[in-house]
Amino acid sequence: MSASLSFGVQGIALLGPGLPDWASAAPLLREPSRWQRAATVVPAPALLPATERRRAGNVVKASVAVADAACQAAGLAPTALATVFSSSTGDPANCHAMCEALAQAERVVSPTRFTNSVHNVTAGIWHIATHAMTASTSLGAFDASFAAGLLEAAVQCVHGQAPVLLVACDVPYPEPLHGKRPLPDSFATALVLVPQGGRRLALALAGDAPATPCADAGLEALRTQIPAARALPLLQALAGTAAAQLIVEGLPQQALAVAVNADAAAEEEGR
Repeated sequence: MSASLSFGVQGIALLGPGLPDWASAAPLLREPSRWQRAATVVPAPALLPATERRRAGNVVKASVAVADAACQAAGLAPTALATVFSSSTGDPANCHAMCEALAQAERVVSPTRFTNSVHNVTAGIWHIATHAMTASTSLGAFDASFAAGLLEAAVQCVHGQAPVLLVACDVPYPEPLHGKRPLPDSFATALVLVPQGGRRLALALAGDAPATPCADAGLEALRTQIPAARALPLLQALAGTAAAQLIVEGLPQQALAVAVNADAAAEEEGR
């Protein structure tokens, strides 16, 4: 295992099947037997202007919702945070609409559709809505997209000694793309990484080490079905107070070993 990166997590947000927000999800992740899978309800974030809310696809809405919630939980203004947006899917509905347009004889693509087809559209909308002029990275790495985003955000946080907002989100494709790349539901999570303070983590490359599964069969199914949900074992560790060691699925030879320190503040409160 290579040298590790040490950083903290100061704000967490979550939106997924049966996991409507972090406050509701954390106790369910600690006791998965209480979790019941239910369709994700993607909110229309109040942070976006009405016109943008109408135009935005679910990947934008879900990403903005968790990004805003994580910033509030961390007590940090979006304008102070560099961002890393990670997604395997991007905006599938927009991709579907453009493919339909290009399949017609006229091959006419809406300028709005074209503008929203780029992979960093979510980051652009977030930074415009929050007036943040910090650096931003958007990436995709198929099923390893969460790990790639976590590694990128951790490197930026540690190297720059500044907080970074990580957002990972995937939403389903319409048919016929769904048949080739089936994702059953939407899942989004956001973490505010800080160089000092927060719940301490250490991250290192772990080669081709197998990913840590969720002990609960339902959560494990969710983890394997949606790329952004590869975050679930880490989120379960962060929901608890004990120290934990886990592997997050990454690209070939780039699995991530994550050590989560015990939550000293929570343990002190429990005494």
